[in-house]
Amino acid sequence: MMRGLLAALGFLTRIPVPVKVFDDARAQSQSLAWYSLVGLLLGAILAALAWALRDVPPLLASALLLLAWVGLTGAMHLDGLADSADAWVGGLGDRARTLEIMKDPRSGPVGVVAVVLVLLLKFAALASLPLWDWVALLLAPMLARSALTAAFLTTPYVRVGGLGSGLLGAPRRACMVGLLLVGAGCLLLPGWRGLLGAMVATLVFLAWRRACLQRLGGMTGDPCGALTELVEVAVLAAWIVAG
Repeated sequence: MMRGLLAALGFLTRIPVPVKVFDDARAQSQSLAWYSLVGLLLGAILAALAWALRDVPPLLASALLLLAWVGLTGAMHLDGLADSADAWVGGLGDRARTLEIMKDPRSGPVGVVAVVLVLLLKFAALASLPLWDWVALLLAPMLARSALTAAFLTTPYVRVGGLGSGLLGAPRRACMVGLLLVGAGCLLLPGWRGLLGAMVATLVFLAWRRACLQRLGGMTGDPCGALTELVEVAVLAAWIVAG
């Protein structure tokens, strides 16, 4: 199981792990159960950085925190967001055309706008968030990666040979236990904003899943990247508004 954790860590972040775990098909399938924990680890790193930047002017600290956030994930999810935005608009409702556009490595104007808007919203949320409010920084990445686990458990994967195809044999029981632990953790947080974060993440996931099923009959890796970014920004925004 630890190889599964390393595979999840290596795929979802740019934290170095032994290269050989990516050649282990069993570790790849087991990695899905660890996605929530990797999100929590990412949030812990961001919270520690926020604490280290506590004496830096808020706007600069927020920019540095966002830079670290993007760097730790290698902008992988932002790439999926850009490709999905281009495909959803340029696909004109056609499944085959949507899938074709998502395979194009180039980003069109719609994709660029989507990335800019999401980064702007994240920056504004971080600038509005007291740097000592570490719970939000833990919650957003964790819930976003939990949404990925839920996506692979409930939504058909329609890209043959895609990056996510190795996750299709993931242990469902372990994945469900991980999701239940995340839900319980949200409920145990002081106040009610942990529950709010879980509810917002769930609503974004359900809307995303419906859109994917209607357009594609399932999902591919790019919409999964978009899901991650959308959940993160929605949870942060809800946390600030409810503050």
